[in-house]
Formats: sequence, C-alpha cells, structure tokens
Amino acid sequence: MGHSADISSWIALFMGLYALGAAVGEIRSPGSWAAMLDGFERNEALRFLTGIVVLALGATIYLVNPWDTSDWLSVIITIMGGGMALEGVLILAFGRPFLHFASKLFGKIDTVWALLSLVIGIVLICVALLRF
Repeated sequence: MGHSADISSWIALFMGLYALGAAVGEIRSPGSWAAMLDGFERNEALRFLTGIVVLALGATIYLVNPWDTSDWLSVIITIMGGGMALEGVLILAFGRPFLHFASKLFGKIDTVWALLSLVIGIVLICVALLRF
C-alpha cells in the first residue's frame, strides 16, 4: 500500500497500463475499438453496465485522489476522474447518441487513436515510475 502522497502516481501507473494495453490490443487487431463501440451502441444492457462502471471508477478516482494545486499530477488525475464520472453519466443518460458519436470518431481514425493511447500510456507509466 502506498502513502497518500503516492496516490496520484499509483493511479497514473494503472491508467497508463490500461492505455498501453488497450493501444496494443487495437494495433494488433485493427478495428476492434470500432466493433466494441458498435456493440455498445446496439446493446442497452451493456451500455447501462458500462455507464455504471465508468461512473463508479471516475467517482472513486476523483474522491480518493488528493487535490493539491502545487502538484500538477494530482490536479490532472483529479480532473481525469471527474471527466470519467461525467462520461459515465453521459453514457447512462444519452447512451446511444453519445456512443454513436464516439464510434464515428473512432471509426475514421483507429490507428491515430491507438497510437495516441500508446503514447499517453507510456507517458503516464514513466511519470508514475519517476515519482516513486
């Protein structure tokens, strides 16, 4: 278990691992993100469950991460948590239109998003490891 000063770093590490893993999955199997979003768009129960999980994870990150304006990583992680919580609410409230927009966005630029996710994942992992 880390100290409270390390919470932002731990969250950044695991978010980086998530982004890295998702990017590698998309690069290995191009179009999988678009297919996943298409499945979410068609399946009401999956949309609802996804909205609850994203809302819960975002709220947990937002509430657990310390807000310290002198620590840029703390501020970024807190904002990311709040953004995730908002995304979960949007999925619950406007699931089909919201995910339709996302699928159109991903469908046109799969490789660009995967490479961006790869870079973000590597940066988050490096930042986290440098702070321990």
